[in-house]
Amino acid sequence: MACAGSPPRLRLLLLVLSSCAVAAAADAFRCATPPDEGPTIRILHAFGPCSPLRQSARFDSWEDTVMDLMTRDESRLAYLASLATAGRSFVPVASGRQLLQIPNYVVRASVGTPAQPMLIALDTSNDAAWVPCTACAGCPSASPSFDPSRSTTYRPLPCGSPQCGQVPNPSCPAGATSCSFNLTYGASSLQAGLAQDSLALASDVVQSYTFGCLQKVTGNSIPPQGLLGLGRGTLSFLSQTKGLYGATFSYCLPSFKSLNFSGTLRLGPVGQPKNMKTTPLLSSPRRSSLYYVNMIGIRVGRRVLDIPPSAFTFDAATGAGTILDSGTMFTRLVAPAYAALRDEFRRRVKAAGPVTSLGGFDTCYNGAVTPPGITLMFTGMNVTLPPDNILIHSTAGSITCLAMAGAPDNVNSVLNVVANMQQQNHRVLFDVPNARIGFAREACTTA
Repeated sequence: MACAGSPPRLRLLLLVLSSCAVAAAADAFRCATPPDEGPTIRILHAFGPCSPLRQSARFDSWEDTVMDLMTRDESRLAYLASLATAGRSFVPVASGRQLLQIPNYVVRASVGTPAQPMLIALDTSNDAAWVPCTACAGCPSASPSFDPSRSTTYRPLPCGSPQCGQVPNPSCPAGATSCSFNLTYGASSLQAGLAQDSLALASDVVQSYTFGCLQKVTGNSIPPQGLLGLGRGTLSFLSQTKGLYGATFSYCLPSFKSLNFSGTLRLGPVGQPKNMKTTPLLSSPRRSSLYYVNMIGIRVGRRVLDIPPSAFTFDAATGAGTILDSGTMFTRLVAPAYAALRDEFRRRVKAAGPVTSLGGFDTCYNGAVTPPGITLMFTGMNVTLPPDNILIHSTAGSITCLAMAGAPDNVNSVLNVVANMQQQNHRVLFDVPNARIGFAREACTTA
């Protein structure tokens, strides 16, 4: 017999077991989620084997999954490019099967009094927070939603409030008493009411947190969870909780192979690593929310690649430079930087056989690969990536790809994005008051 709801490959494995109940119990144990503690919140990869968001994924093969993730990254990069040159921030808008600019990591949170549990996606390149609310026209009925009528602390913000002037496209038509705002992206749009309520992360409760309560969505789809903006803008989590956490946080991101909430988001300066490599955090007056850093080079093995300095130069006017982003899956480099990295990587692993391609990856091999060390060089620190941050493997081990790519031609091709796969299993510190970003190796993936 086969367990209901199991994918075909999993059914073949389960046939070996004498009881599906045994398998279900084992899966439940493997996916048990450890509790959040104080200002340390557990992080889950949205595409991990224990993620409740996986039920909406419909992929038949590893190749389909990888190509879909690359497609998501293409949309994400177009979105980041628009942020790098725009004067205002935008809340992500849905398109296709999932969120167009999908953040890949979620934490457990609660909104309202009494608390209503939700999964909130983390996004370091956005400021605003929003949640799907009941009675939202166009929101998916299967996704958890927040019911304002059940919260005794919920209150809509009036049109004259300072926050109403800080959201994009605020709306206060004649006769309206509360503020709402509208966002558009491609063929999708949303309308949200601006409100305040309690937001709980672990044991900490933030009173009167400002967020958007989704009222109407048009387009192909909307994200199944809410979003927490970890940028540096006025309505970001850092700004709204500055008195509590001092505009400082760090995270350790687990890989998609992790079975449970093995990653952590650590809020506030207390408990952060004392000895870690850091690089200055740069600010753009046009887009101060993005986390720009000064990348100065890339080393493969012991060889520093011959890349023109202009490939990394920070320019606030054009959006050029390098950012760290939690929502992009695979690192993208501008053309001269990626070409130099790709060519040197191929030269060092040429014994692995002929080069093939897969979707947006142009450096893949049929079989196992022993990668050379890759070091990202920044002002004041070098970050040497472990093999798991360099390669992506098929589940059967038959295909191995360099897990980086060139910046797409159809977006801002002067922006380098250090993505979450290359950040995984590092403690990454965002210390805004001291204008620095830090990296330290830390294992946060369990399998």
